[in-house]
Amino acid sequence: MPNSEQASIKTLRARIAEARSSGIQVVETFAVSREQDGATVRVALTQPWSSGQAEGHTRLKLLKRSIYGRARFDFLRRRVLLAA
Repeated sequence: MPNSEQASIKTLRARIAEARSSGIQVVETFAVSREQDGATVRVALTQPWSSGQAEGHTRLKLLKRSIYGRARFDFLRRRVLLAA
């Protein structure tokens, strides 16, 4: 594991420890849940995977649904380009 990934994980552990001792119930509960999902969070920090393509597809579907039945294709195209 490269040094930057180790530093990210070390920083994450420090932040979780700080959150657990914050005295704010919601923050402490969040920190506990991050500890329980520790392996998943570490993988998210260290793997190069991205959900960008799926997120873009979801956003396009949302834009299409928002104007469904109201306009022609040229309006949809303009709306998509302006939203980008």
